[in-house]
Amino acid sequence: MLAQLDPEVYQAQVVQARGNLENAIANEKNLEATITAQEAAIKTNEANLERLKAAAVYSQANTRRILDLAGEGVFSKDQADQAQSGLDQSQAQVRAAEAQLNQSVAQLAETHAQVEQAKAQVKTMQGALALADANLRYCTIISPIDGTVVANNITVGQSVAASLQAPIVFSIAQDLTRMQVAAATDESDTGNIKIGTEATFQVDAFPSETFRGRVSTIRLNATTIQNVVTYSTIITFDNPDGKLLPGETAYATIPTGDVSDTVKVPNAALRFTPSLSNNVLRRLYEQNQIPAAATTSHVGGWRVVWETESGGGIRPIAIRTGITDYTFTQLIAGELKVGDLLATGEVSAGNTSGTNPASAPKFGAPR
Repeated sequence: MLAQLDPEVYQAQVVQARGNLENAIANEKNLEATITAQEAAIKTNEANLERLKAAAVYSQANTRRILDLAGEGVFSKDQADQAQSGLDQSQAQVRAAEAQLNQSVAQLAETHAQVEQAKAQVKTMQGALALADANLRYCTIISPIDGTVVANNITVGQSVAASLQAPIVFSIAQDLTRMQVAAATDESDTGNIKIGTEATFQVDAFPSETFRGRVSTIRLNATTIQNVVTYSTIITFDNPDGKLLPGETAYATIPTGDVSDTVKVPNAALRFTPSLSNNVLRRLYEQNQIPAAATTSHVGGWRVVWETESGGGIRPIAIRTGITDYTFTQLIAGELKVGDLLATGEVSAGNTSGTNPASAPKFGAPR
């Protein structure tokens, strides 16, 4: 158990919900008993109707005899009228008994409907009681996992209210001996990152140490900041002695490939373009047979570097590049060899006349 909220209100709600449920159950039982009584009343009314029908049949036959004899003068007119009145009363009693029976049947059907409604009410009250019980249980905050509390966001007596989202009361680390690094990797690198690749990282707490782990997953949810799209690459590592703590800033290195025994070109040389007019650049590209891909789209890894010449000039060379560590890039093809000097920048000559005329650029070479 992590914390206990004041349960008084929720306990009262449970008592109220339980009472409502018991009342709904009692109402259902009462209606079921009413059905039993109504069924018995229907049977009584049916028997009474049969009795009255039999009496009406006898009264009809007796009345017919009296009327026949009255026509022969055996009975008086008054006796004949009295017999006819008795027949009418018997038939009226039959009709009344039939109406009473129909009313009893209708009341029974209505009670059956009330029983179904009472059963639905019982289910509603059961749900209300389950909800009240759940709210009462929520007053006791229990950790969902075995672990270590790394953040406690409440104090004793503080009000905890949930509006649009549940408040974060505690942060729990399940296992501090096995942790993860969430590295923000550029979208251009995600295609080269493989699950299971060994990665290294450093933290400010131990600047002289390098820690190792392996890429376990690449999250699909992208993050865009100032038009830069990154993905979270999760690096899993062991932390048996607990040196590393949750929330520390890590600087991760994830290799996407490696080559050996290759010529490498400084990235500064790949970025360099001399300050010449477009017409001059275009003419130099044509003279040195530079493909369009090397100067525009770089499709296939084609790039342009500028080699310094003995007379102080430079000329463009098309090369095909491979993987890079953002400082040097692999040379796959091109008219370069180890030791060639490449331009990486330019410095304009100084001017003391104050008119600042344009002067020819001077180029430097990488170390």
